[in-house]
Amino acid sequence: MYTALYRAYRPEVFDEILGQEHIVKILKNQINTDSVSHAYLFCGTRGTGKTTTARILAKGLNCLSEGEKPCGQCSACQGIKEGTYLDVVEIDAASNNGVDNIRELRESVKYPPAVGRKKVYIIDEVHMLSTGAFNALLKTLEEPPEYVVFILATTEPQKLPATILSRCMRLDFKRVPEHVLISGMTEICRKRGIDVTEEALRIIAANADGSVRDGLSILDQCLSGGDTKIEAADVLEFLGASGEETFVELTDLVRKGKVADAILLLAHVLSDGKDVRQFMKDWINHYRNLLVTRFIKDPQDIINMSFENIGRIRRQSESMELSDINRGILELSRTMNEARWSTQPRILLELAIVKLAADVEKAAVCPPQRRESEQQVSRAPQEEFESSRAEASVPQEPEPPASFVPSTKQETEEDDRQASALDALLQKSTAAGTASEAVPAPAVPPVSGEVMTGETFPEPQQEAASPKSSFDCDALWNAVFEDGEAMKGSFYIIGSSARLVSVGEHDFTVAAESEYVRNHAEKNRTLLENLMEKHTGAHRHMRLIAGEEAQQPQEQSVVEIAHAAEAILGIDVEIES
Repeated sequence: MYTALYRAYRPEVFDEILGQEHIVKILKNQINTDSVSHAYLFCGTRGTGKTTTARILAKGLNCLSEGEKPCGQCSACQGIKEGTYLDVVEIDAASNNGVDNIRELRESVKYPPAVGRKKVYIIDEVHMLSTGAFNALLKTLEEPPEYVVFILATTEPQKLPATILSRCMRLDFKRVPEHVLISGMTEICRKRGIDVTEEALRIIAANADGSVRDGLSILDQCLSGGDTKIEAADVLEFLGASGEETFVELTDLVRKGKVADAILLLAHVLSDGKDVRQFMKDWINHYRNLLVTRFIKDPQDIINMSFENIGRIRRQSESMELSDINRGILELSRTMNEARWSTQPRILLELAIVKLAADVEKAAVCPPQRRESEQQVSRAPQEEFESSRAEASVPQEPEPPASFVPSTKQETEEDDRQASALDALLQKSTAAGTASEAVPAPAVPPVSGEVMTGETFPEPQQEAASPKSSFDCDALWNAVFEDGEAMKGSFYIIGSSARLVSVGEHDFTVAAESEYVRNHAEKNRTLLENLMEKHTGAHRHMRLIAGEEAQQPQEQSVVEIAHAAEAILGIDVEIES
């Protein structure tokens, strides 16, 4: 009868255990110094050697050798290996989890070992015991006879009661590193005369995810075909996974917006029998490799790939925007999470392809528009400043030429324009609840205190118009929203449920649809203010409004009206309280 690899090559002594040196050191020392604990708790993920280590510990406690224990050769070691040793009892708690089973165990504890020095009870999957069974085991576990040792093994220690945890010596088994798995599988293939490429072993080790048993099971599956030479393509065929070239091509198609070709490629891959959920996982890993190669010069030890594949991934990574890589990871992760509960995961993956392609196309179109908008916004104040600066630097002629003297008609039109603008400002001031006398007569310059002789008033300069009229609030908010979403995933809550109402000289106002959105925006105040500074060229304080307040029209303050009047009339306006 054929024996699976993970059973045929199960370690028999401590030195054969892979990747658990910290635990081997403790157990060896306790056996040599005769300081063994009365109860152990072995924790760790599947296939890391918990049950195997428990058996080796039982051998060491009953080994008849005078040298290193266990020796693996004496009658006690051989009996434990074959499962015929009377003083080592293995219990599967998944199927023996009742109170009656534990009561039988308590009765058998009373009897001393039949042939060995220690009576060892190995309880596997101990977290499956019922509450009553745990309570029945407590007293015996706390004070067993001196010849009894309990070894509890579990993959979920968090499910054990604290009263059980406190009575055991806990040893945590780590995931076995991939290079250790590769070394062990290479030795097995050498003994069996199988030629396996290093890249094939790397793929097996990567899919084993730190589990020795899983790695040997995959290797066993590859060997079952009867081939004496195994390559990476063979492993991928057995795993139902796709090669790296598939993901490179699919990512390129998505990046170029070729949705139809991308979906056809996916259909071709799935028609070969590939699992759609495994395909999602591998594609996310490809995006992760793009991210790693973007920042690490020699990532061979991190992503476990050949130099050729790493070169292909690096070239693709350099041709992509970092935001595209980030968007791919987030979108595929969300899709894979939803696919866990869906009966149609393929449809979700196809939808993700369409969305990624659309997002990439949108990102390719928006930045030039945003840059042009930024240039216009930043250029307008600069041009106005340079214009006023040039005007101020021109020396004043005592009598300008006749061609520059405005006609009477031009003077009338200018006076009418200023009068109309001033009337509009005064009407806004009245609507805001302010007194019309807050704006003094423009003909008399303000004088405070005594008259300062020998001092002349400076020539009034034309100031830029109110910043509110310089910005397109919708376009500006869209630009801020796109940058914020790329930096922080939860930023879409603000962008989709809030709007930019106005941009003042020293602040800007954001209206939120609800109090929740307002609180979320408040938490991201620093980010919002920095993004607004990036797109407007000046730092402004954010003012938040929500609910009914957001629906009310924003009234212009008296100070803003006064500043606008100064800009139009070229005078100093003093506000009286």
